[in-house]
Amino acid sequence: MSTEHAAPDTPTRPAPLLLWRWFALFYDFWPALALWMLASALFSVGYTVSGHDVHENIAPFSALQWLLWLVCWLLTGAYATISWRRGGQTLGMRPWRLRLIGADGGRPGWKALLIRYGVGSVSLLAAGLGFWWAWLDRDRLTWHDRASGTRLIRLPKK
Repeated sequence: MSTEHAAPDTPTRPAPLLLWRWFALFYDFWPALALWMLASALFSVGYTVSGHDVHENIAPFSALQWLLWLVCWLLTGAYATISWRRGGQTLGMRPWRLRLIGADGGRPGWKALLIRYGVGSVSLLAAGLGFWWAWLDRDRLTWHDRASGTRLIRLPKK
């Protein structure tokens, strides 16, 4: 067989099952929640210091509340992308032995990680459709895997 028509190199380890991704997301929800609580506390203190009653909440759907949501999304993105860049894993990925790698098998660049986070966010907002897509994809990749040129692998037991 000619080498010019050979399939591109693929990781030697199989892609993780969708269930492992959901387990990792559930674990990662808790550090993200802690970051959201910290941001909310800071916003509440700032809201009170700006002259509002200490028992008064930030108005729903106000500009300040939308800003708080944006800050929470950005903090979660910082947690995820820094974790992926530094060691290929978030806290939630470690117990399930999942590691993020680039298309070349190495450490993904910042651009790929930011694309992964953005597309992953859209996927979650679409009821997880981009995750469910992995059931149909020939390589079992999600939308954010495809868009960013990254993939998850499952590490062997030690």
